[in-house]
Amino acid sequence: MRIYEGSPRQDFEEVFRSIGGHLDALGMREVLLLETEDAFILQGLVFEGSVGTWSDAVGQVRKQTVVLHDDDLGAFMDESLAKRGTGRTDAPDSYESALRVIGRYLEEVHPRDTFLFEQGGSYVLRLLHVDQAGSRHELVEFTRDDIAQMVAQGPALRAATPPKAGSAPS
Repeated sequence: MRIYEGSPRQDFEEVFRSIGGHLDALGMREVLLLETEDAFILQGLVFEGSVGTWSDAVGQVRKQTVVLHDDDLGAFMDESLAKRGTGRTDAPDSYESALRVIGRYLEEVHPRDTFLFEQGGSYVLRLLHVDQAGSRHELVEFTRDDIAQMVAQGPALRAATPPKAGSAPS
């Protein structure tokens, strides 16, 4: 989704962080994220109801698909920025923190587009790279341990990197 290219406020780290916060709010699990020319398509499992005490499933699992356009992303990012710097002490939820560090990785490698799926806290990305030599896909995998290590390194990386124009401290 190249609509945010060139904007100092919107980058992969912020976009993916805000998408992760939205996933956490939806309660979605086992997610797939597909980047198109003008949107991100999210698909995942949503658990409705609850599980009984004797392992009797009382709820249901259904697949949900959400299309996020530029206006949606802008609203999510504004909400995410508003939450930061307010003195809240709770840590980011799992998708918010995981997708933030994956977004930071994407900032370093600059893919043309991204396909991501998550299962059990591990992530596989298919990245399209386009340059003068042509185009090629790259597969990248982040295990649950990789994500935990990247999240743990985040504060040190943020301290060493000056904030981007228009962004709030995290």
